Amino acid sequence: MRRRTRNRGIAASLTLAALAATAAPMTHREPYAAPAAAPGLTSASALTGLYAAVERDIRKARSTALAAGDTGRAGTMTRFLAPGRRFLAFDPRGSGRAVEVNGDLARAGRIAVVVPGADGLLTNFESEKWAGGGARTLHRRAAAVAPGARLATVGWLGYDSPSTRSAAVVTDGRADDAARALARFVTGLRRVNPGAEVALLCHSYGSVVCAKAAPRLARSQVDEVALYGSPGVDARSAAAFRSTARLWTGRAGGDWTRFVPKFRLFGLGFGADPVAVGAARFDAGGGTHSSYLVPGSPALRNLTMIALGRDSEVTHARNA
Repeated sequence: MRRRTRNRGIAASLTLAALAATAAPMTHREPYAAPAAAPGLTSASALTGLYAAVERDIRKARSTALAAGDTGRAGTMTRFLAPGRRFLAFDPRGSGRAVEVNGDLARAGRIAVVVPGADGLLTNFESEKWAGGGARTLHRRAAAVAPGARLATVGWLGYDSPSTRSAAVVTDGRADDAARALARFVTGLRRVNPGAEVALLCHSYGSVVCAKAAPRLARSQVDEVALYGSPGVDARSAAAFRSTARLWTGRAGGDWTRFVPKFRLFGLGFGADPVAVGAARFDAGGGTHSSYLVPGSPALRNLTMIALGRDSEVTHARNA
């Protein structure tokens, strides 16, 4: 049985490597302009100006999308501009980046940042399987189970998420820049709201990003980290998480990453399974790789408890 599982894992890795090696890069003229300079995450008083500046960038990009006949992005950006939605960052170039806030960031007692994995795009940001929709689903669930909790959630597509059809998806190279960006973002959150406790909820390739960001985060910046659907993380980075935050891990029963060997070889792969370096394992149910934040799932329930800092209410996996 062990040999069969190992062979399936090796086959999965080779398949990913083959896809990466054969995927031809696509080149095209970039129709979208870079975002304008905007106020940074320097203080709570800067938030109003930042939200307004990012909204102007979204409006400009929507006009470009309409003129170019890019109906997918035009529709996404129209939804971004719905009343009450607030973005801390937005960049329409390439596959796109967006960082959205749900709740009162400046007055929150806790802030949960959802860090997505591969294939994150502006056009799928709204889905509950990805950063934006997932963070909103998490916020709604928290409001239902803890109406008085002052929780803000953030959908953080703040990096160039690799495509599963590219070589970048089987290495951690793309995660280096992302980790630096995530660490800067968390530092900005602390400037806006020094009293809030921060949780990082990191899915798939996003777990690689969070593990790399760990050494850059001071002890007081993050108190909870959940790595779920992880293809593996560097053991030293995971150990750094243990010294600064409560580390959780989860893998759904139908998640294909259970077949990915947890090691690095010739630059491919990501390292150890987070479970192997001392993480507590929460019950993620029997769903698929993309179902962790789906309403009604055991994974969503437990990730909500982690976001709220209610560790004693997290259901542990039976085989932990």
